[in-house]
Amino acid sequence: MKILGIDPGLRHTGWGIVSFRQGHLSHISHGTISPKPSLDMSERLLCIQSGLSRVLHEFAPEQSAIEEIFVNKNPASTLKLGMARGVAFVAPAKHNIPVTEYSTTLIKKTLVGTGHAAKAQIALMVGTLLPGIEITSEDAADALAVAICHAHHHNTAIHYAEGVSK
Repeated sequence: MKILGIDPGLRHTGWGIVSFRQGHLSHISHGTISPKPSLDMSERLLCIQSGLSRVLHEFAPEQSAIEEIFVNKNPASTLKLGMARGVAFVAPAKHNIPVTEYSTTLIKKTLVGTGHAAKAQIALMVGTLLPGIEITSEDAADALAVAICHAHHHNTAIHYAEGVSK
């Protein structure tokens, strides 16, 4: 199963693709979509959508996962982040790929063991779980963390369902 993890943002939307087969994770690709800040909001959102569509077309993941929104102190920033998240939901949906949400705390706890881990700890664990990769940005590392979290929880749900059905 190929999983697309998405860390949405208006300035930088991170994406990462991992393969999860028979309990083994492997890195496929990752990157960041960074619209020019001088663009109008609609053009920035279109840039994110186009970039994610290219990733979806090129790598054809079967699942996708996205980080849940956190509420900023600034309501305008939260609303703008919500627009980027909306685009990040629509891109996989247009390719008939299901999208699962995970809280930041759950992602951190899944990877590091604590829900309050620092970004550096997340990047370090992503590098440990996907040896040999050169992480290109903090946003891409976060997106890979989302994909890894989904692989773990999706696998757990499958094993639980198989155990219940027996």
